[in-house]
Amino acid sequence: MAKQPPVICLMGPTASGKTALAFELFEQLPCDIISVDSALVYRDMDIGTAKPTTEELAKYPHRLINIRDASESYSAADFCQDALREIAEIRAKGRIPLLVGGTMMYFKSLIEGISPLPQADNEIRKGIEAEAKAASWHAVHQTLAEVDPEAGQRIHPNDPQRITRALEVYRITGNTLSQLTAIKGEKLLGDVLQFAIAPKERSVLHDRIALRYEQMIAQGFEQEVVKLIARQDLHENLPSIRCVGYRQMWQHLHGEFDHDEMIFKGICATRQLAKRQLTWLRNWPNLQWLNMESKDNLQQILTAVSKL
Repeated sequence: MAKQPPVICLMGPTASGKTALAFELFEQLPCDIISVDSALVYRDMDIGTAKPTTEELAKYPHRLINIRDASESYSAADFCQDALREIAEIRAKGRIPLLVGGTMMYFKSLIEGISPLPQADNEIRKGIEAEAKAASWHAVHQTLAEVDPEAGQRIHPNDPQRITRALEVYRITGNTLSQLTAIKGEKLLGDVLQFAIAPKERSVLHDRIALRYEQMIAQGFEQEVVKLIARQDLHENLPSIRCVGYRQMWQHLHGEFDHDEMIFKGICATRQLAKRQLTWLRNWPNLQWLNMESKDNLQQILTAVSKL
């Protein structure tokens, strides 16, 4: 049987130039792009997610973009199921799957295999939310820390989404989230080339993040969030609205702070996201690093592909 085309993974922090490099690869290789981004899955969230434009998507089609409404959730397990299907379709055509994005949990789950976690249970979730309403999320977080100290340390007391999921898993299975995530699924991808693009100096990335945030504001980011608020079925604790930038704009539009502070908080939150992404990548195995200021990144990837 003919050898399957490899999977190329192009990772990196936000604003590092992943998308532009993916476009170059699309021009040079018989590849199809799969987005690995927990924000780009949402429709009508275009400016604040730095989603490729309509014209760019027509020229460089992306899979797994605009596949969820902002009212819906999308998990790492959902991504793995969708990505494996897309990878199989692309390979069936003899083409190369090119996975591009900055959601490291999605990459990790796909490459290592998704852990055997249960599906959501709405009744258990409602019970946890009722506990938080009666006491506080800090109290619920303390409950989590008692049954799963590792998750309690890792998850912030002000993160109700992850607190709920960790407690839900424990109450459904009797096992902690930490125990279950240590169990790896079957590796299904075959040959995988993994690249990370990042700056040598973090200040370069910080400047690009600030510039991009200012550009988003100029492009109408505020009006985009006004339209989301007008729907009335969305709220601040949804995964979509918790996306970096959207949460700060949402809070600004609800009068929590002024326009200048919104920009400051949005840029700071984006820089913190980039820091977390780089922390993931520093400990990532089998990774080839690319300097985002280099002119040789395309050639490095093409050379690595040619050696398979």
